[in-house]
Amino acid sequence: MSGLAALLAGRVSPGLYRWRAHFDVADVRRTVEHAGWRFAHLDGWTTETKAEVLEAIGAALQFPEHYGRNFDALADCLTDVAADDSEGTVLLWDGWGPFARAEERAFSVALTVLGTRVNAERGGAFAVLLRGDGPEPIGVPELD
Repeated sequence: MSGLAALLAGRVSPGLYRWRAHFDVADVRRTVEHAGWRFAHLDGWTTETKAEVLEAIGAALQFPEHYGRNFDALADCLTDVAADDSEGTVLLWDGWGPFARAEERAFSVALTVLGTRVNAERGGAFAVLLRGDGPEPIGVPELD
């Protein structure tokens, strides 16, 4: 987990990354939480539509019931994802490829919205790890 360890230790800036590690989700959760970060997991293997992905992101990050399940609402709710008593938040998006292939434009917008939160100055550190195969997302570096 060297790339993840560097992220959690502050040697790598929080960001939007491709992560090719094959660790079990429970092991990743333990590692992230042990470092004092909040962990959220999005299982994207069965989410191919914009509506399904927006629903899954909201569930993973425990958005409030009033979450509107559109990109504007996603952006609004992401501003409320705060570090609180943690060092930051890691969103592990497993299986992003089906959505990226099925709805290329919507996937691009989702990355833009998530990237905006990653780069926000308030709310604490926020990192998104895209894990799994899919089309090469433009401008998304590898974590490892």
